[in-house]
Amino acid sequence: MKKLIFATGNKDKMAEIREIMDDLGFTVSSMKEEGIESDPEENGATFEENSLIKARAVHEVCVEKGIEAIVLADDSGLVIDCLNGEPGIYSARYLGRDTTYEEKNKNLIERVNATNDKDRAARFVCAVAAVFPDGREKVVTGKIEGTVAFKPSGNKGFGYDPIFYVPELGCTTADIPCEQKNSISHRGNALRLMKEELLKEKL
Repeated sequence: MKKLIFATGNKDKMAEIREIMDDLGFTVSSMKEEGIESDPEENGATFEENSLIKARAVHEVCVEKGIEAIVLADDSGLVIDCLNGEPGIYSARYLGRDTTYEEKNKNLIERVNATNDKDRAARFVCAVAAVFPDGREKVVTGKIEGTVAFKPSGNKGFGYDPIFYVPELGCTTADIPCEQKNSISHRGNALRLMKEELLKEKL
């Protein structure tokens, strides 16, 4: 059976990945489920570079362990135009890893308000990288466009969801059920693009 290993230990992320990749004919597992430990320094300048760094690191461990699999990894974050793209690739580390998202969200809204810029445009971005057993690589990027909300709203999401307002929905991504969010999310979009790439491979 062909195998996909995702460079994460996050159960919620794995549920979304399995839902999208389920009909590819692969077994889908996390690196944690495979007993793989990897924590490379994410020192890339873009989401794409960081996703590749993570995928390459897990691929190396797979080669050492004799595991033949396609390794996938993602890197994602919130990009706010009037803040010159911040927090961007530093989304998880913004204001420090131990800072709560409640504090991060409050800070970002205050900073956006302070710019006096009527353009509150923002987007969630997710890059998904694949490293194949033979070392070939592919990277795709998914996005969802929106704006920075004037105040946090919703409790169904996590992270920056309460301040990411989607005009077409008339609410934040924390106001909608996870199933609906997965169907439009940046990660969902990126995973569907990667699925298309894997189908082209005829593996």
